Amino acid sequence: MTWAVARGDVRCEEAKALLREYFTEVANRYCRLHHQRDVTREEVETILAEWPSDDLAEPNGLFLVGHYLGEPRSCAGLRVRDAETLELTRVYVWPGRRGTGGGARLLAEAESEARSLGVRRIVLDTRLDLVEARALYARHGYREIPAFSGGPYAEAWYGKELA
Repeated sequence: MTWAVARGDVRCEEAKALLREYFTEVANRYCRLHHQRDVTREEVETILAEWPSDDLAEPNGLFLVGHYLGEPRSCAGLRVRDAETLELTRVYVWPGRRGTGGGARLLAEAESEARSLGVRRIVLDTRLDLVEARALYARHGYREIPAFSGGPYAEAWYGKELA
């Protein structure tokens, strides 16, 4: 297999680099759509500070890192919402490796981890302009659900019941 996905430490440099890439991409897409410009490096650093990912470490959650041919190229976080629900967040596949199964491997591993924790469902929110992510979730059995969060960038909500 070309992809290997496993738990990682959200505080390590590898995770921080992936999260920086994730936030740069989603912020760029937002800024291009709404402000016709790219995000600055300073803005990305502000986003990282204002939207910390520390809760994606035990006991509040977990962080997955995907390696493509040994290189860190994807990530996803799971955050505990309650005893039966985890929230999927920070899902990212490096643009040069999209279409190679990395997103599917991340979702499969996230669902496996959730089942091992005895969780019954996974929920997530996303933006409407992140059409590739929304298509990925739909292909893997995630269905639109009523809003469960109210963040400024939450425009669509999905959930999946785990068997």
